[in-house]
Amino acid sequence: MISQEEAILQLKKFIAPIHPLREEEWNDFASVWQPYSAKRKTVLTAAGDTEKYLYFVTEGVQRAFYQGDDGKEATIVFMYPFSFSGVADSFLLQTPSRFYLETLTKSEFIRTSFQQLQALMDRYHNFETLIRKSTSFTLSGVLERQIELQCFSAEEKFRALLKRSPHVLGLIPHKYLASYLGIDAGTFSKLLGSVRV
Repeated sequence: MISQEEAILQLKKFIAPIHPLREEEWNDFASVWQPYSAKRKTVLTAAGDTEKYLYFVTEGVQRAFYQGDDGKEATIVFMYPFSFSGVADSFLLQTPSRFYLETLTKSEFIRTSFQQLQALMDRYHNFETLIRKSTSFTLSGVLERQIELQCFSAEEKFRALLKRSPHVLGLIPHKYLASYLGIDAGTFSKLLGSVRV
């Protein structure tokens, strides 16, 4: 487990390439984060709940998933150190989530509330720019992933995952990776044994 000071430093490293903040803006931003921890398989946000927090992951792996009326799950995204976590659309729009957010492993975070983030956006135009740019990068990634899901073969999806995030094979149970790729577990196992990147 890393210290609060190290977590804030990692957050600063993460956001610096997205959009620079002036010293006063950064200090105010750094001051709104609090440590939070959750055990393995904890639901942080349930479908129907409004996401109250933006998390920054310092340890562990989480996933956001959709659950259909038939109980079938579709994994939407994984989060791990050092990145943001939470149900983004529910958080930014303050509307009920359509997804679940759960920890796959014991997880450590720093987190801030919507109200604290909104106050910073109201106070600093530059901070609002940071949030807009972050959201734009996220949207770009979602659209790229939509192309993969709709147009790529199972092998192409698998190769794209390994190219983008090869470390996830050792972090995330394969059944969730298969769900994320939109392929069945048997196909995932075959690809795991045959595809070399």
